Parts: sequence; C-alpha cells; structure tokens
Amino acid sequence: MALNKNALIRYKTIDKCLQNKYRKWTLDDLIEACSDALYEYEGREVSVSKRTIQLDIQLMRSDKLGYNAPIEVYDKKYYKYEDEEYSITNIPITEKDMHVLAETVEMLKQFKDFSLFSELGGIIQRLEDKVYAEKTHQAAIIHLDRNENLKGLHWLDELYQAIQKKVVLKLDYKSFKAHDVNQIIFHPCLLKEFNNRWFLIGVGNGNKGIVNLALDRIVSVDYDFGISHLNFDFNADDFYKEVIGVTVNQGERASTIKLWIDKFNAPYVLTKPMHQSQKVEMEHEDGSIIITIKVKINFELERLLLGFGDALEVLQPERLRKRMIQKLTKSLQKYQEK
Repeated sequence: MALNKNALIRYKTIDKCLQNKYRKWTLDDLIEACSDALYEYEGREVSVSKRTIQLDIQLMRSDKLGYNAPIEVYDKKYYKYEDEEYSITNIPITEKDMHVLAETVEMLKQFKDFSLFSELGGIIQRLEDKVYAEKTHQAAIIHLDRNENLKGLHWLDELYQAIQKKVVLKLDYKSFKAHDVNQIIFHPCLLKEFNNRWFLIGVGNGNKGIVNLALDRIVSVDYDFGISHLNFDFNADDFYKEVIGVTVNQGERASTIKLWIDKFNAPYVLTKPMHQSQKVEMEHEDGSIIITIKVKINFELERLLLGFGDALEVLQPERLRKRMIQKLTKSLQKYQEK
C-alpha cells in the first residue's frame, strides 16, 4: 500500500501520543497533535479532519500496514495502547524490507574508505550483522550492550527533529532530586549519549548556561512556537573536550589529575585511555604506572576512579585525593557497620 508523507506523519504522531501514558488522549487531542506535527513539517496549516484521524486509527489497528496496533477506547472517549510497551516502530521488518536493507548495506560499504564516511564503519558493520542474523535466523555475531528497561529512548527522534528545526520545547521534567514534575522551556542544541544513557543538551529560558537533561526523566514533550529559538554558539567538541561524561562545571579550569595504576590494570588503562589527554608519566619495575589526565573534576570522573577500587590511587590534586578518601572511608564504614 502506497503511503503519502502526511499519512506517515499522522501515524507517527498518533503513535507518539499513545505511548505517553501520563496523559489522556481524546480524538480532538489527537487531531490537534497531528495538525501541529504537520504544521511543523510543512511550515503551513494542514487541515486534519475528525474522519481522517478515525480512518488512521482504523488502519493502524488493521494488518494492512503490518501495525496491528492494540488501540482501545476507554471511558467512551479516551484512546490508549492496551499494551503500554507497544509502538509501531517495534514491529518486525518484512522480507522485502530485509532485501532493501541488504542492498543498502552493500551500497554503504562502497563508501566506507572515504573520510566523510569514516565514522560509519562500525555502524555499517553492525547493520550488516543484524541483516545477516535476520535473514539466516541465526544468532548475531556482534553483541552490543543494551538496557531493555532504559526509559526515554522513544523521545530521541522527536527531540532530534526539534533540534534540526530549531523548535523551542516545553518539557515536563522530573529530576531525581525533585518531588514533583516541573515544566521547563528549553532551547535544545544537541543529543549526547554517555554510558548507555541519553541526554538533551541546551539552554533553559532562564539562560543560565548550557545544561543537560536526562531523557529518562522527561515525562512529556510539547512545543512553544511563540518563543524564538535562541541563537547561541555551541561547539560540542570544544565544550566536552576537557571532561569525562556530560557534566561540565562551566567557568572551572581543567585540572591535571595524577593517578597510580596497579600492574594488573595498567594494560587496560594503556589500551583504553580514560581521556584523550592521558599521558604516561612513569612505568615502575613492578608493572604499575603513573599517568596524568587533564580534565575538569565532575561526578562522572569520581565515579570512574572509584570503580577501580584498590587498583588506583589519586596522587594529585589534593582536593580530589581528599574527596576520594572521604568517599572510600564512608564506604568502608558501611561495610563495618554490618
């Protein structure tokens, strides 16, 4: 069945709405959401009738598109997915799709040696492996870390589109420290992944510098077309050059961190540097080493260093060394209390 672009946008919008179980969706709500989405994509008003959305829902419920979406009506006016984990993006791909994917992989492999596509090497290999596994019904050869229970990933495409089109976001957000959900007006500029977790980077309407928001703490996403997107200079490579992770203490200078690593972990640290600034200052006869990295001290750095346990010692700076002593002392006390 041939589908036009507007229809696909409506299906995707309805899917996004029904995935948001924190809100009740009437037919009028879905019409408004689809109208807003089409306006965002087309840049002009597109009429969406009640009959159109009803037919969309009927088609999504059927197997004509392969969706078989479990859309149900409750309280005689609200729509939701009976299966809260359902999404039209999770449906299995067809044999025809597999053939197209295989051809796409072969085409991409022809360009892998060009500098423009140098970063695609791993992606192409993983895609090729996935296609192979699906076609042969055999176990994948490449296994990637993933967290099936990781929340917030369904926002990725919507946030990507907002950044691309410079749309100001109206987010319902609940941080780990907050008791209640807060609404944030946000000017997004980047999506960043660290340690298998995604973050939205940008500026709040209070304009207090660059901040990051964890996608798994976002409750709902809306738009504020009445506010112009802030034009601010942001270079991700420069911004994160002197940090490990996503937390950047702006205004603070990078410190030279000197570390002792035992002989068992030295090869690991040498083959997988903690940071691009890592330098070997000394190699001891017993196999242990002393290295330095130049980074800003943040939560992610402390967590990384503590993860080495007794295999690592912070030698400098003194303030970081004292902080490690405090954390390790508290940890030891908890074990002794038992």
